[in-house]
Amino acid sequence: MADDLREALVLAYNTNPSLQAARAQQRAVDETVPIAKSAALPSLSGTATFTELVKQSTPTVASPERVFGASASLGMPLYAGGGIRNSIRAAKSRVEAGQADLRGAETGVFSAVVASYMDVILAEAVVKLNRSNVGVLEVNLQATQDRFEIGDLTRTDVAQSQARLSLAKGQTRNAEANLIAARERYIQVVGKAPVDLQAPPALPGLPGSVEEAVTIALDSNPDLIAARQRSKAAGFDSDAAGAGRLPRISVFTGADYTDYLGTNGGPASAVTRQGFTSATAGVRATIPLFQGGLPAAQKRQAQAREGATLEQEIAIEREVIASVRAAYASWSASSEIIASTQSAVDAAALSLEGVRAENTVGNRTILEILNAEQELLSAQVQLATAKRNAYVAGFNLLAAMGKAEARDLGLDGGTLYDPDVNYDRVRSQIWDWSTDSDPRALGTRTVDTKPQDGSVTSQ
Repeated sequence: MADDLREALVLAYNTNPSLQAARAQQRAVDETVPIAKSAALPSLSGTATFTELVKQSTPTVASPERVFGASASLGMPLYAGGGIRNSIRAAKSRVEAGQADLRGAETGVFSAVVASYMDVILAEAVVKLNRSNVGVLEVNLQATQDRFEIGDLTRTDVAQSQARLSLAKGQTRNAEANLIAARERYIQVVGKAPVDLQAPPALPGLPGSVEEAVTIALDSNPDLIAARQRSKAAGFDSDAAGAGRLPRISVFTGADYTDYLGTNGGPASAVTRQGFTSATAGVRATIPLFQGGLPAAQKRQAQAREGATLEQEIAIEREVIASVRAAYASWSASSEIIASTQSAVDAAALSLEGVRAENTVGNRTILEILNAEQELLSAQVQLATAKRNAYVAGFNLLAAMGKAEARDLGLDGGTLYDPDVNYDRVRSQIWDWSTDSDPRALGTRTVDTKPQDGSVTSQ
């Protein structure tokens, strides 16, 4: 029944609603490509009308009383100044940017899973340490009271022991509340209650130097890739905006049918022609001469937006570099802190043992024992915190490098989501009546999970 980190990541990958929403949003972005392509394809339309001539200014015996008309028209653009072509290119670039954003969303969910997983492990460890400390202090208090009864200690010693025990119980209750909060956050991210979480596996692909980490991030960070694609799309938008000043050429054809439904010609309708047909075909050229400065303003506006995306790309690059370097420093420091804190725990345990031994011969006071016990507890909590921080910092470093996605972590709990599958499905669809089934929520709800408590299994 125990859970491990890989199972938590797989469950979140398949059921987390934030990630499912990001995938749905990307499918919406995919549709911008066929929407842009539709402007370059033929358009066919038909019209049917029925008219009842209820009153005429100069009626005659031969005037028709009703008319039925039908027409069909077909048109196709041949040249649009490059506007359609560049709009399609911009849409494709934004699809690639959206796919990078989806990678970032996936990484963000995984980072939250790892943090919540390690928070539960840390909170459980702190609760156990505090409960163990309460047990020790209860034994100390009983021993102190026994020695007070025989006159070996004073009432002050008893009061000090009682005070420390009361504080320890309060710290334990606070630790239990933190554990409940950590478990609820785990449920929120993963979708189920944690059950006996196992120690996490070693993180794969950690860099050997900060320079290596930055180099990988500049090639793989999804936020930076998305910014680059948006800059490219903005460049295509600028080119498309300039098309408003150029001629547009299209071909067209049409057919019309008119039928007076036996009312044309009055008394002679039997020998009068009632139906008429016509057809047209041609080439249409639209040459803009003056538009009040509209195309120039649109061009300048698109260029300004392109400039903004270029600056944003540099800003995100700076942010990525800073994030990677900071994450590397945090990970390196946390790893070193584990070693030093472990030494502190060993020294505090040895110190406590010595203080207790010296107390038996009268060289140490009860207060010194209590202080030594508190120092050991603090060191143990710091060690558990350092282990949590080191693992989370290492994963955050991988995330900043762009190497914390399902494909990097080896999550083989089923077929991995591939955004290209939907894009390849829809990018060339031209049928107006093609549609998907009604959407349904794929994320799992947590309303039926039980409220968490601060209980932990015994060591």
